[in-house]
Amino acid sequence: MSRPLRVVVADDHAAVRAGVTAVLAADAGIEVVGEAADGRAAILQARALRPDVVLMDVRMPRADGIEATAAVVAEGVAVLVLTTYDVDEHVDGALAAGASGYLLKTAEPGEIVAGVRRVAAGEGVLAPEVTRRVLERLRHAAPAAPARADAEVLLAPLTAREREVLAGLGEGLSNAQLAARLGITEPTAKSHVSRILAKLDAPSRMRAAVVARDAGLV
Repeated sequence: MSRPLRVVVADDHAAVRAGVTAVLAADAGIEVVGEAADGRAAILQARALRPDVVLMDVRMPRADGIEATAAVVAEGVAVLVLTTYDVDEHVDGALAAGASGYLLKTAEPGEIVAGVRRVAAGEGVLAPEVTRRVLERLRHAAPAAPARADAEVLLAPLTAREREVLAGLGEGLSNAQLAARLGITEPTAKSHVSRILAKLDAPSRMRAAVVARDAGLV
């Protein structure tokens, strides 16, 4: 039997932390190993406890969620943002910092649990309220020439198949959807994604999607 997923919940409101912790603890496959009331504490807990996922609020004292996300991702720990705010500035900042997902606190308990599981599995997750806006910006924002050139340099080590997978990431496809599109198994799709992230030195699928956009793959 596999061990439970280890999660740290970071939010400056004690009631919110208690509620989220209760939601996660109700799932036998998830263990909340720590709580943090500010961004600095979230960073320290990630370093000390080595969780699979940190569930991170955006607005917190000492270090905000975006700053904390960058530091936690640098420690090799995945971050799923869970916040009240769906403004583009926060979404873009969190994804640029390496967050693997962005959910709103209005999400149903099952959506939060599923989001934690997907992020722990190396996939990305976005709240339905922000998905269309994010993908539209990825598809239609016109990158500057230097950005496109830089992206092409990054893509040079990728195989033709990996470029196809990267294009799918740019469209927000899950591993299952990538597998269906390309006629491969889901584990194979996951392996392709892992190799792509390593070659691009990208902290998350979301960051790889930005590279795909900059390179004109989507």
